[in-house]
Amino acid sequence: MNSQAATAVSAWGGSLAPPRLISHRENAVFDVTLRNGTRAALRLHRPGYCSIAEIKSELWWTSALATAGFAVPSPIETQSGELIQHLENGQVATVLSWVNGQEIGHSGTPLPGSLSAQIALYKNLGGLLAQLHALSDGLALPREFTRRSWDAAGFLGPDPHWGRFWENPALDPKTQETLLKAREKAHEDLTQYLKEGADFGLIHADALRENVFRSGETLTLIDFDDSGFGFRLYDLTTALSQSLDEPNFEHLKEAILMGYSQTRPLHKKDTDRFHLFTMLRCFASLGWVVPRLEAEDSRIPIYVHRASQAAIKYLEAG
Repeated sequence: MNSQAATAVSAWGGSLAPPRLISHRENAVFDVTLRNGTRAALRLHRPGYCSIAEIKSELWWTSALATAGFAVPSPIETQSGELIQHLENGQVATVLSWVNGQEIGHSGTPLPGSLSAQIALYKNLGGLLAQLHALSDGLALPREFTRRSWDAAGFLGPDPHWGRFWENPALDPKTQETLLKAREKAHEDLTQYLKEGADFGLIHADALRENVFRSGETLTLIDFDDSGFGFRLYDLTTALSQSLDEPNFEHLKEAILMGYSQTRPLHKKDTDRFHLFTMLRCFASLGWVVPRLEAEDSRIPIYVHRASQAAIKYLEAG
């Protein structure tokens, strides 16, 4: 993989040192310093996940956001003026500007900082997501722009984007039945929500702690690999999904909603569906782990528990 990265970065003029792998969750991401001294992130894209048209659309979007002053990595062109480099093995590579700072947290580790610091952080994050949505609504998308849709079919259809969560082998029959009941009800709820004027547009779709960097008071969103068209409320519930089992969850929920509402007011039809979109994230994650984690992985029961509890709360809420 390191040799592929070294080959790929040559399209950008090469690097001062060998590319250093820093992440391999989905795409393989490398820390590189180009020969002109520019530090950047080189991505080797996971084959088959996003089409070339989808990757180009992601890069167009983040470039437009950066131009508008939004804190986001912006694409860097190859020496020949292209945004995407095709490799001989069929993969493609892209390079993004480097983001300074640190992730605000990590999955499986309690959110650091005092309660007041956490509240301030999530209020700022709510404001950041509101800014993302507002700026995106103001863009004139090119005709060829294409990204996946996080709609009812994308979450709950026969082939959801992240897999058929209700077929996760770790589910017992009773839990599977609960998830299927919730799936059916959620489909009806999403249809009704759209009729009521749900806020639907471009979303990040994966604003987890690892994808939010902090440098001083500035927050930056990274990793738009899962971005697409979807319900704006989903960005908020995703940002809170790693805190579901933590004692400060309700405080963080109030903070992110407050921060968001200061720019984009939320209404009762939105806040009443917070449980719905929390559950949808849990369902998506339950499908996501199937091809990625071994059956014995200790994290799988956590995903099952979260999905089960979210479904029960959703069904009990009526």
